Amino acid sequence: MNQLLQNYAFKTFVFTALALIAFAANSVLARMALGDGTIDAAGFTVIRLLSGAVVLLGLSSIAGRKSGKAKKTAGSWFGALMLFVYAICFSFAYISLDTATGALILFGAVQITMIIVSLIKGNRPGVGEWTGLVLAFGGFVFLILPGISTPSAIGFALMGLSGIAWGFYTLQGQGSDNPLADTTQNFIRTVPMIAIVALISMASARYSLQGIVLGVLSGGIASGIGYSLWYSALGGLSTTQAAVLQLLVPVIAALGGVIFVSETITIRLVISAVLILSGILLVVLSRRG
Repeated sequence: MNQLLQNYAFKTFVFTALALIAFAANSVLARMALGDGTIDAAGFTVIRLLSGAVVLLGLSSIAGRKSGKAKKTAGSWFGALMLFVYAICFSFAYISLDTATGALILFGAVQITMIIVSLIKGNRPGVGEWTGLVLAFGGFVFLILPGISTPSAIGFALMGLSGIAWGFYTLQGQGSDNPLADTTQNFIRTVPMIAIVALISMASARYSLQGIVLGVLSGGIASGIGYSLWYSALGGLSTTQAAVLQLLVPVIAALGGVIFVSETITIRLVISAVLILSGILLVVLSRRG
């Protein structure tokens, strides 16, 4: 029994780590595409969700043939709607928000949404969990503080809505029995929604090869595969753990800049990482206790 629990915990750790890396990569890809104006926000969202659906459909087909079992109905229209709202609001919000301000609003909305839902369901985080959550969020704010600017009302509202939608999408995954099938069907169910967006935005669409490639990478790999891994990890995480762990994404993105773009490691990054990791450790240990 202990061996099974250890294997399950290790699987949760690996899937969580891979999902958070995918989230960080997705943020970078989205900012590269939208920040440089290589593609419009609607077009990026359409390509992102459509490519995610195609890649996941292929993976689900392979998984189905290997198992030899027909997949039961998976996913949900609510999950698909939350995924679509998150993606479309995220893209349009970054037209008027800088990276740091957008990240603060997004992750703040995610934390608040998930914690409120957890409280409504009767789950009461202990003192240790609350302390860890505050410590981790404080470290996150400290990291992005220099880049924060006063957000536009529209940008704030869109990114806040995006964070709320992502919070609900994450909560949906905690009851997933088949993460790959659920994620695949959620993406497929967004197709009618993105078709409407594509038709409405057709006259003002702006595409380039670079923008399309970034959209495909963001959707097919960082979003599609990344979200499937996240759903796989959620079975082993409490709501509080799932909420606070996502605060690591900006730190991972910053470390990626150090590794791949030769950016320097700053004292601010080190202090922030220590605070966030300490907060996460406190949440995890409090839950186990």
